[in-house]
Amino acid sequence: MDLESLKKDCARKQKKGLPFIMTSILIWTGILCVHATGLPILTKNLLTFCCAAPLVPVAFLISKLIGVDFQGKDNPLTKLGLIFTVNQIVYLLIAMWVYHAVPDKMLMVFAMIFGAHLMPYSWLYDSKSYFVFSIAVPVLALIVGLMFPPYVLAAVMIGVEILFNILLCIEVRRLGHDDTKQS
Repeated sequence: MDLESLKKDCARKQKKGLPFIMTSILIWTGILCVHATGLPILTKNLLTFCCAAPLVPVAFLISKLIGVDFQGKDNPLTKLGLIFTVNQIVYLLIAMWVYHAVPDKMLMVFAMIFGAHLMPYSWLYDSKSYFVFSIAVPVLALIVGLMFPPYVLAAVMIGVEILFNILLCIEVRRLGHDDTKQS
């Protein structure tokens, strides 16, 4: 297979990463619940990291529910997609520094990192949604994070993730229609 065929195969079999984006709605909901409490900010920030920890196992369960080949061993680009996900862990070191240095802005930085890490998926899945959200999320997180308390940012992120899921579902559906046109 050539590179474009591998990318299309990966996008189709992985449903453009929908299990991970669906999981992010649950994660941001948990984060909203944490930041809506009266807990001290350092505790909220620690619990924010805890909310994000089950990303991969929950995405794996969702992949089973929606029929995604999670491991995709027959396509080498699937491993690349997983590397893109794991790569975000390195960027979280920045958020860990902010956790202590500027605790009130940790969630803003966390959201910016989340959004920015989406960029490589725009190439992998030939996705305009990933490209747009990889730029829009960090900018929106910066604006909302500077102007409002963290719980507002978490609520905005839930809305953003829902919209992102809808747009990805449309892209996945079109991908399926393109396949039937070629047959």
